[in-house]
This record gives sequence, structure tokens and C-alpha cells, in this order.
Amino acid sequence: MLLVISGPSGVGKTTISHEVEHRLGARFSVSATTRPRAESEVEGRDYLFLDESEFRRRVEAGEFLEHAQVFGRHWYGTPREAVASQLAAGHLVILEIDVQGALQVRASMPGAFMIFIDPPSEVELLRRLRGRARESEAVIQRRFEEAKREIELARTSGAYDHHVVNDALEPTIDAVCALVTEARRGARDR
Repeated sequence: MLLVISGPSGVGKTTISHEVEHRLGARFSVSATTRPRAESEVEGRDYLFLDESEFRRRVEAGEFLEHAQVFGRHWYGTPREAVASQLAAGHLVILEIDVQGALQVRASMPGAFMIFIDPPSEVELLRRLRGRARESEAVIQRRFEEAKREIELARTSGAYDHHVVNDALEPTIDAVCALVTEARRGARDR
């Protein structure tokens, strides 16, 4: 089964995705990006780091399941072949992608199971973004405005099977794992 997990910056989706991967024995899809590699990141584990010309070549060749430009700067995409081979082997595959990408996946793979992680409130989301202490206030405000647009698009698009509010991390992880387990059971029963 293909599982898509989306949510705005600061909502905890990466932590949730990795815990679902661990608990359910899933495979996490490694995205490609044109952004520079951070010192702590490992090529092929965290991302596939590509220059823009190689990324564009792969887009034109149809090698991405989905792709999007994020914050008007860097490109991200999900390599199609890696996902297809994991699905063919019977694995649960997790894509942690933004709403733009999720809409592309929904169009090309309507059987994907899609969950959007919502913050408890806008005030709490802004607090979490500031609490990460990784970015300037201007960047935080840009992320916050983008997050509000992304939340609205997720709600109005109808693309997501479930919206889960991350009010407290452990109960949210439990809820997401339960939803995925139920969806997989339903898929096997068909």
C-alpha cells in the first residue's frame, strides 16, 4: 500500500512518518531535491541531491511520481521506480510530501491512502515553528503563511482520506498507525 503523509512545516509529520515506518515495518521513500545538502544529511538516506538540470531531465523523462517547487526555491520529487519496486514487493511505502505532490499522487494512484497532519491551532503551529529555533523570524513567517495556505488546500481538495490533529505526539502516532493498519486490512479483504 502507498501511504502519503502531509502536513505543514512544524506539525511533526517527519517524526510521525518515521515512527509509522518503524512500528509497521514500512519503507520510507527517499525524495530527490535540488536544495543543498546539510552537513548532517547523507546522500541516498535523507535525500537524493540533484542539480537543477538533472532534476529537470528526470521530470521530462517522467521519472517522478510527483514533483513540486517548495517555497518558490528548491524542487522536490519522488522517484517513480523506487516506489513501484517496493510496492511490487508487497511493502507499505511512505511518502512524506506536500499537498501539491499529494494531489499529483491522488490523480495518478487513486488507491493511495492519504493522511494530513493538522496542527491543533494556528497559534500552536506558530509556536512550534519558533520553538525549532532554526530560522529567522522572516523565514518563520513565510513558512507560517505557506502552512495556512497548505492546510486550506488540504481541507478543500478532498484528496485526503483522513485528517489527524497532532495535539500530542504519542496519541497522534497511535492514531495514524491504527488508521493505516485498518486501511491495509481493508485492502487485503477486497
